[in-house]
Amino acid sequence: MIALFLSRPHRRPRLHKGRSLLAAAAIVALAGGAAGAEEVRQVLPGGQAPAQPAQLTREKAPDESEIQRFCSNIADAARDRRYALQAEELKQLQAGIDQRMKALEDKRAEYEQWLKRREVFLARAEDSVVKIYAGMKPDAAAERLAMVNAELAAAILMKLDARKAGVILNEMDQKAAATLTGIMASAARRVDPS
Repeated sequence: MIALFLSRPHRRPRLHKGRSLLAAAAIVALAGGAAGAEEVRQVLPGGQAPAQPAQLTREKAPDESEIQRFCSNIADAARDRRYALQAEELKQLQAGIDQRMKALEDKRAEYEQWLKRREVFLARAEDSVVKIYAGMKPDAAAERLAMVNAELAAAILMKLDARKAGVILNEMDQKAAATLTGIMASAARRVDPS
């Protein structure tokens, strides 16, 4: 085949220098087989010589006894690590439980404080004061209760007869009556308003 190619010089196409080297390498590869193709390398002028490919070495596969020894050597460390991870998870869960218990204790203390305020509120309106306001005319009682502390006025109204309290609230200013009604409604509840 090379002889045919070289015997016809008039039909040979003009090739550039780089292409002619490439064409020559292809011809050598075809003529020499696969072994010849590996040996032909193009080196540019002033360039470095190509590095030889590294020979791959196969490591010997570990036998089963080596694997068993490795596993038995790391078994204690793996178990310790697993226990450490479980202990850390338990600590995180305990911290979450402690936080929830603290929130529950805070809520309980808040509820106890609310109950104490309610008891103090109801105790303020003593029977003697209630009797005094019960004997007053509704318009005079409304005028006096408007000047008293709103919580005390609401406590007095709660201890009065419902009919008498209604008449006194009717005689009061609308804003004052609304404030006292709101306080009385929240104090009458048996559950925490918050």
